Amino acid sequence: MATSLPCAEQQELARPATMPLQTRDSNGPLLSNIAYAERQISTPSRDQYTLGWIAALPLELAAAIAMLDHRHEKPPDFAQSSSDKNSYTWGRIGDHNIVISSLAAGVYGKVSAATTAMQMLSSFPHIRVGLMVGIGAAVPRPEQGRDIRLGDIIVSQPDGQSGGVVQYDLGKAKEGEDFQRKGILNMPPEALLKALANLQAQHEIQPSIVPDLLKDMIKRHPHMARSKPGKPGYVYQGRENDRLFNALYPHAGGFECNNCNSEEMIAREDRDSDEPEIHYGVIASGDMLVKDATIRDRIIQNAGDECICLEMEAAGLMNGFPCLVVRGVCDYADSHKNDRWQRYAAAVAAAYAKEFLVILPGEEVEKSEKAAEIVGRLDHS
Repeated sequence: MATSLPCAEQQELARPATMPLQTRDSNGPLLSNIAYAERQISTPSRDQYTLGWIAALPLELAAAIAMLDHRHEKPPDFAQSSSDKNSYTWGRIGDHNIVISSLAAGVYGKVSAATTAMQMLSSFPHIRVGLMVGIGAAVPRPEQGRDIRLGDIIVSQPDGQSGGVVQYDLGKAKEGEDFQRKGILNMPPEALLKALANLQAQHEIQPSIVPDLLKDMIKRHPHMARSKPGKPGYVYQGRENDRLFNALYPHAGGFECNNCNSEEMIAREDRDSDEPEIHYGVIASGDMLVKDATIRDRIIQNAGDECICLEMEAAGLMNGFPCLVVRGVCDYADSHKNDRWQRYAAAVAAAYAKEFLVILPGEEVEKSEKAAEIVGRLDHS
């Protein structure tokens, strides 16, 4: 894989002396530029952190931390202001010093995401680009060639008049008229979109390294693979647990779908691999946790048929925290939704984010405008 690498000295620092180079297989991409260590190394100063990573849930935060090449101590010159309530983890992937934070436990939605992002920017004013990484619900339409499965990866990408994320619950509803959606959210910065195009091109030539990154995560953190009753691990959950039902067929009861009528399942072609597939498109974002396929389809009808995912945070970020949104698919936003796939979905999203960061040139990030300056302009507009 052709990648953007740190300078020679940084490469030497990033590579553990006892850790051999690793490859996917004899025909796959070389992983020589990915360091597989979490040992503490010299911590950069606060202003050397140029990329912010936001997760919504603790399980998403765990997956993000597990993907770091290196973890850092708190920057020696970091003094958290009284107005910043975030809890941070610092580290490095590829060229990038990264600061990671999550929303407060039990608090979700676009307002909480926006608050987390703004507090992060107040403490790290040199952040230029961001990632919103976690789980989401797919809008599957296999009959239209949109065959999205549980455990797949969805990445926001501009489409037509959309910047890659639409807020489906902002608009007006008049008597006797359909809901009219209002507002346009910004697209990700040019540096992220160009890196996205580069990664898409590379995946035309050779497979994604997401499966390798997942294997390495489990190798370094075997505890993450362990399952407990009601708490599956960060591993693939099996084709038999991926069931897509007709939109009008409700869940028959129970934690999973053992009581549901299999004749109501939508037939899909068998895949030749259980590795996650990657889908690019528009993500619909709003404050509603959707567990009804008819409501899901109604939202998509209003938000636009190009939408392939539903989630709850990204709409709060796009205009003030220039970022790419990456979601691992954990359900279909229907009544059959359960938590079985959440940890694996968080892991695949974090693995994709890492693969993306490995090819994102650090110098291109440095050329991007500081996110705090974008916010400042919005405040004075």
